[in-house]
Amino acid sequence: MKNVTDSFVSLGYWPFAGSFGFNTDILATNPINLSVVLGVLIFFGKGVLGDLLDNRKQRILNTIRNSEELRGGAIEQLEKARTRLRKVEMEADQFRVNGYSEIEREKLNLINSTYKTLEQLENYKNETIHFEQQRTINEVRQRVFQQALEGALGTLNSCLNNELHLRTISANIGMFGTMKEITD
Repeated sequence: MKNVTDSFVSLGYWPFAGSFGFNTDILATNPINLSVVLGVLIFFGKGVLGDLLDNRKQRILNTIRNSEELRGGAIEQLEKARTRLRKVEMEADQFRVNGYSEIEREKLNLINSTYKTLEQLENYKNETIHFEQQRTINEVRQRVFQQALEGALGTLNSCLNNELHLRTISANIGMFGTMKEITD
């Protein structure tokens, strides 16, 4: 390892005679080396660097163009969406108004229908009560009449004898005969 480091150290001690060698003075050699490297890079790398920059520029321009197109498309879609939203909101408002109107109309129809049904039920109730009253009155009349008839028959049977019975029948037949002559 000592030989390797000695060879680098000994480079700094070479004489400046007319022979070829390395100049170890950093301040004197750096600007020259840099100008040579830059000259070579500019001469040979000018086309490559220009192409790279042109390609990069084209990619950036294409990206900007695509972005503008996408932005335009997005703006169009946004406007369409806003238009659809306004249309849907108007339809929703219309449905809401129509719905409230329909609800009120149905409510009034239901109330009117209920009142009509209640009136009909009241009429049916009154008719049923009247019918039951008439039926009850007729039943009471029939019972009273039947009891009166039974009482009258009982009284007649107990009061009439055969002779009186025959005279009553004869008088009634005579009355019917007279009535028949009058009507003829």
